[in-house]
Amino acid sequence: MDKTIVTIPRIVKRQNTWKAALQYKYFYIMVLPIVIWYLLFSYAPMYGITLAFKSFDYSKGILGSPWVGFQHFKELYYDPDFRNAFKNTVIISFAKLLITFPLPILLAILLNEFSRTVAKKFFQTVLTFPHFISWVVLAGIVSNVVSRDGILNQLVALFGGEPLSPLVEQSMFRPMLYITHVWKEVGWDSIIYLAALAGINPELYEAAEIDGANRFQRLLYVAWPGIKGTVAILLILNVGHLMALGSSFEQIFNLYSAPVYEVADTIDTYVYRTSFTTGADFGYTTAVGFVKSFINLFLLMIANSVVKRLGEEGLY
Repeated sequence: MDKTIVTIPRIVKRQNTWKAALQYKYFYIMVLPIVIWYLLFSYAPMYGITLAFKSFDYSKGILGSPWVGFQHFKELYYDPDFRNAFKNTVIISFAKLLITFPLPILLAILLNEFSRTVAKKFFQTVLTFPHFISWVVLAGIVSNVVSRDGILNQLVALFGGEPLSPLVEQSMFRPMLYITHVWKEVGWDSIIYLAALAGINPELYEAAEIDGANRFQRLLYVAWPGIKGTVAILLILNVGHLMALGSSFEQIFNLYSAPVYEVADTIDTYVYRTSFTTGADFGYTTAVGFVKSFINLFLLMIANSVVKRLGEEGLY
């Protein structure tokens, strides 16, 4: 009798779950390709992480290669090239976060203040377009602009200055990374904030205006509370992706050269060079990627905890 009392609610609950799943079956079908993609390309290859603890042998494969414990991680610690790449990644990552994260928010607020829809759409289109230019094409454009005979040096010569070489001078290369990243991505990144601003009830603006609030006060007390939840979530995601943000493999790989390796070589470019140029052990490069992923996870957890302590909803 007791078993019946306990079992029936469980059966009923299970039936309700399946009933709800069938009710929304088309939504699950729409999500299914994304789930399959993640299973195939994100979860299935994770067994390859074991290479970080093995000495890879082509004849034996990943599973049959001998274990070496933490040998690769010890090599990382004493490798001056990796330490330099790690330092560059951290510096570029935090600089990009500080510079590029607030700009899309400010741009979205400015575009939202446009009273004319045509002007708003025009500037939004112009600022978003660079996102669709590949870094290969953009690197060619930048190289032509800053070359010795490019537009930049022609303007510098016009005012009596010395020729500049931003892509081969260590002191100027990182600022070029930040400038090109802002130009390419700030318009695209502002779209989600524009969507959040569009979701704010217009009656809140009207009520604030009736109460005597000026434009700045309406931004501070109506617009900002309406988008700060979105800002918090995107901040967590950006911090959790920080090591990849600084690496920006496509950007740096297409812009850097040997003279700026000391300030430009990041973890991703370092892995590429050691894997396909010097022919390093795949176990060693896998250990590099493992360290990078572990740091990203650690930063994600910290950012989520800080955001929740500030009163916002985190990712979990």
